[in-house]
Amino acid sequence: MDSAQQATDFNITFTKAALGEMKKFAEAENANYFRVSVLPGGCSGFKYDFNLIDNPEEDDVVIEQENGVKVVIDPFSTSYLNGTLVHYVMSMQASGFTFQNPNSTAKCGCGSSFAA
Repeated sequence: MDSAQQATDFNITFTKAALGEMKKFAEAENANYFRVSVLPGGCSGFKYDFNLIDNPEEDDVVIEQENGVKVVIDPFSTSYLNGTLVHYVMSMQASGFTFQNPNSTAKCGCGSSFAA
């Protein structure tokens, strides 16, 4: 896929609910790739970030999902996201992506940032 490398020893899992929402977002914006990344910030040190992009960077890991969603993860984020399960929840109080991240040593009260 382009010049991006394929995932080899990196593992991230998306539930069907997460993949369904990712596909809706990508189709609504006519984007080719769904970028998942970890950025410095948040009250615990790191925060999760999502972007829709047209093309991956040369050193990105690209993982095509069974529903056609192409997930892109930059090299910095792979060590923080390896082994993570991403889910999408909808409730009366809030809706959004959730992360079960084995690399997280702590998370903030709202769940949008974590420490590693």
